[in-house]
Amino acid sequence: MAAVQVGGSPQNEPAREVPPDQSSAFRCLSARLCALRPDNSSSARTEIHLLFDQLISENYSEGGGVAPEDVCTLLVQACRLVPLNQNHLVSKVSQLIHHLLNRLQVIVDEQNLDFLLAYAISAIQQCSSWTHMEILQALAALVYCNGSKCQKYLPGLLGKSGILMKLSDLAQPDPEVRRAAVHCMANLCLSVPGQPYLEEPYPEICFRAFLTALQSPKSSDMDDITFCMLLQNALKGIQSLLNGGKMKLTQTEELGALLAVLKKSMFHGLPGLNIELPTVLYPTPLPQYDGRPPVKPQQSESSASRPTASRKKKSKVKSKKIQQGEEEEEESSGEREVAPVAGLGREHLHEGDTPCSSSLGGQSLPVEGSGTAGKDRVPLPIRSAGWKRVSSSESDYSDAEGGMQSKMRSYQAKVRQGALACFLSTIKSIEKKVLYGYWSAFVPDTPELGSPQSVSLMTLTLKDPSPKTRACALQVLSAILEGSKQFLSVAEDTSDHRRAFTPFSVMIASSIRELHRCLLLALVAESSSQTLTQIIKCLANLVSNSPYNRLKLSLLTKVWNQIKPYIRHKDVNVRVSSLTLLGAIVSTHAPLPEVLLLLQQPCSSGLNSNSATPHLGTPDWWKKASSGPFLEEASVSSPKGSSEPCWLIRLCISTVVLPKEDSCSGSDAGSAAGSTYEPSPMRLEALQVLAHLARGYFSMTQVYLMELGEVICKCMGEADPSIQLHGAKLLEELGTGLIQQYKPDSTIASGQRVPVTLSDKQILCITMLLGLNDSKNRLVKAATSRALGVYVLFPCLRQDVIFVADTANAILMSLQDKSLNVRAKAAWSLGNLTDTLIVNMETPDPSFQEEFSGLLLLKMLRSAIEASRDKDKVKSNAVRALGNLLHFLQPSHIEKPRFAEIIEESIQALISTVLIEAAMKVRWNACYAMGNVFKNPALPLGTAPWTSQAYNALTSVVTSCKNFKVRIRSATALSIPSKREHYGSVDQYVQIWNALVTALQKSEDTTDFLEFKYCASLRTQICQALIHLLSLASASDLPCIRETLELNGDMVQSFILQFLKSGAEGEDPRAPHGSHERDQLVRRALEHVGSIQALAGDTARRAIMGFLEDILTVYFDSSGSQIALPELTSR
Repeated sequence: MAAVQVGGSPQNEPAREVPPDQSSAFRCLSARLCALRPDNSSSARTEIHLLFDQLISENYSEGGGVAPEDVCTLLVQACRLVPLNQNHLVSKVSQLIHHLLNRLQVIVDEQNLDFLLAYAISAIQQCSSWTHMEILQALAALVYCNGSKCQKYLPGLLGKSGILMKLSDLAQPDPEVRRAAVHCMANLCLSVPGQPYLEEPYPEICFRAFLTALQSPKSSDMDDITFCMLLQNALKGIQSLLNGGKMKLTQTEELGALLAVLKKSMFHGLPGLNIELPTVLYPTPLPQYDGRPPVKPQQSESSASRPTASRKKKSKVKSKKIQQGEEEEEESSGEREVAPVAGLGREHLHEGDTPCSSSLGGQSLPVEGSGTAGKDRVPLPIRSAGWKRVSSSESDYSDAEGGMQSKMRSYQAKVRQGALACFLSTIKSIEKKVLYGYWSAFVPDTPELGSPQSVSLMTLTLKDPSPKTRACALQVLSAILEGSKQFLSVAEDTSDHRRAFTPFSVMIASSIRELHRCLLLALVAESSSQTLTQIIKCLANLVSNSPYNRLKLSLLTKVWNQIKPYIRHKDVNVRVSSLTLLGAIVSTHAPLPEVLLLLQQPCSSGLNSNSATPHLGTPDWWKKASSGPFLEEASVSSPKGSSEPCWLIRLCISTVVLPKEDSCSGSDAGSAAGSTYEPSPMRLEALQVLAHLARGYFSMTQVYLMELGEVICKCMGEADPSIQLHGAKLLEELGTGLIQQYKPDSTIASGQRVPVTLSDKQILCITMLLGLNDSKNRLVKAATSRALGVYVLFPCLRQDVIFVADTANAILMSLQDKSLNVRAKAAWSLGNLTDTLIVNMETPDPSFQEEFSGLLLLKMLRSAIEASRDKDKVKSNAVRALGNLLHFLQPSHIEKPRFAEIIEESIQALISTVLIEAAMKVRWNACYAMGNVFKNPALPLGTAPWTSQAYNALTSVVTSCKNFKVRIRSATALSIPSKREHYGSVDQYVQIWNALVTALQKSEDTTDFLEFKYCASLRTQICQALIHLLSLASASDLPCIRETLELNGDMVQSFILQFLKSGAEGEDPRAPHGSHERDQLVRRALEHVGSIQALAGDTARRAIMGFLEDILTVYFDSSGSQIALPELTSR
């Protein structure tokens, strides 16, 4: 039957604003295709061929008005028209699937996916092998972001004899088919947030396949570009597995194998490098051999010149599916041209100093004998690059060959970028302590004289011709450095090393020095603004985590002097990151003497006047005429009494309040249209730097106090809430610095109440803060609440009843705010304020307690109860405040009838918080608060109705809470009451005793590995609580204690012996730490039990004494002590 054509477009087509030619052409062709019926005649096949060709030849674009459901309907119809015995048509329909889904960015819905997947899998099984390439491309497009919907097809695709496993095998003769199969697997692994993930064991199967592809060398029948695409697809597959969160790299061999292939792929195609690596990297602090010959002495004397800024715009933009490795992308924007030049010193690393430059179309050629990237201790910027770019006039290749070489370099760069992106995902999926075992494999170290420098991430940063790859390498390095403060804190090189071996601390210090050196070289050599931003951010991360107080001087000075020119860079992102770096310098280990000297330097110090890089110029470069009266005089002259103005403070003030210069306005995308100021990110960063300076270098900052006060006032008056917030934070730091300057009179006794005398500036800060608490801006209000919570902790303010009362009223007002952030900050400050009440209560002078308003206490209790019902962020500090307030209550308060109800309500709020399934921090604070309640002897603990409820809540937590830190805190609370009557009835006492014994028995029962480290602390605290209970026991309690010991005596005895031998590791600050103090606890308990007048015929006293005597005897015997036991047996 001949094919039937139906004119017109399908009915019920939804109206869309689309290009009429594209959407109408698709609808017309779709209608013609849908009108056809399956027919095996020659004319029908011809008709289908023509329709497929027309559909493929249309110039589609994403969002071009073609609905995804229309595309899926067309593809299903196309497959129904093509029988599997028609190889050419199967190939053509596969091309159509691949083409439409990629160009129109369509993800197939589940219903149509089921049919199309079944068709594609059957086609691979039945059609000739020459069609497999096209079918696999179609299959890859179908499964893209659909891995979770393909579960029933996974056994046939990824099973032991699955199609993709066979086609991706190393034995596969067609390299293109093998690459396409790996690409299908990578798309299957791509996860979509919110959707199910691949079920086990398929992630592991795919990971092994990807790893095998990356480990295998290029076969002789595979061309270079196909090999690059194979590597890209394998890397993206592993990255998808890691990003999905299902792949846990817990095995050392597995992680080591992955890191080895990632390191190898990072340098794939990098000119002049041909490294050989082991198949597995093992964690070690020592540099690893990379298989390259040692550098020849004469080669290490040359260095590469500063690359010139050669650029070429990208010719096209690719869609996200094309980025899966199917088509090439020209990426030569900002490529470096590096040529080895002898005798070029560090001082020549400036723009225009490159002796020879070449065009972008040149060919990369290896330089004979330069296969290493070695460098010696000579302070040259970039050692022999081992390769150079030559111009087209010098090349032996034709234009076509040159184009192929350029294409080849682009694909190789993508492999390096893919490896770095995969490495970044790996870093995020493993613990930092595991990652740092491989530090020496990826981070450079200063080589010994004459030894080669091992390749590292800095090799890419300094030598890769692609700016995107350089930026990727820097992102990875930043991720490694982030959070490395504890690891790097062991570094030390303050003294000269003269040992036969290199200590680990010296090796890490050497690595830190080399990172500084290489990053500063990259800084002056970089031409791409985007990559320059990454270099500066990486430097900021390095500065934030390096222990400069343990390192030799000059590292920060070099960074400081080299970053100065970039503060005036034309790109706003570079300027912002430069300020970030300066902020990191002034905040690290502040105050550092080296930084203090740098802050006192003139503006132009350390700058090369001949540098072509944008720089500050004269020290007064920032002086401008203000548009108003603001800072007219004070901002342009150094304050009185200052010998040398601090240029950084002046820079930040001018950035915040003065109009921007025209020279920097060209690329300020972050600034609002028509704005005369610097972009908002610049101003925010400047305010943060000022806050850092106020915190760490207040003696220098206070010279500019009046100017900074005006800056804060200006910030508060702006519409941008972020500017207001950072202005408030600057105020907090300045106020904190002013108040900390207060020094108490040394003639006043430590326990005596200190008379408060504040300066005018300190009073100004306090007044301003209390006024800002009424701000309508919630960010400002939150910052103000937090600042008040800091101020109230200062000794010069916490004893001022009026200030504490004013602060309390301000905080209570903020606790009623609609903003959760404001309430959370206010609750934290309320917790701090109540801490000061306890501190004041512990002083011998009772005047503070007498003067503090009872009505305000009542108001604080009510607000804290209400806040304890709020979100966890508020609740955790609200219960902390409740515990402190109940501890602070005096007998005069408790006797009043109006306090009775509020006390009962407060304790009930604590009990319910202890028991609820809230965040562990909330429950920990609630247990802590309950312990504070027990410390108040004026409360009717033991006789009040809430006593049993409080103890029941704590015993429930100590035996069953999943979090061991909460258990520890509850055990601590149970050991606080100082009298037997506080524990209530015998039944209540015995319940507490039995609960503690049960908790001791279950002290290792946890499924969470992270809780195991708290097991010892928990056992220690429980043992202290049990001994404390024994030291208070009455005659009525002894029989029940004996029953428990008869059942669990051996277990309890072994743990108490551990407590005596190992020392107290609990969290209770009252816990004894010396061995003598620990055994004294048991001796006092033994003496107390011996002093009890036992009931007639009761043998419990003798049994318990024997139990305690046995513990002390074993302990003294094991420790070799000759101390005699108390002679109580005769009593």
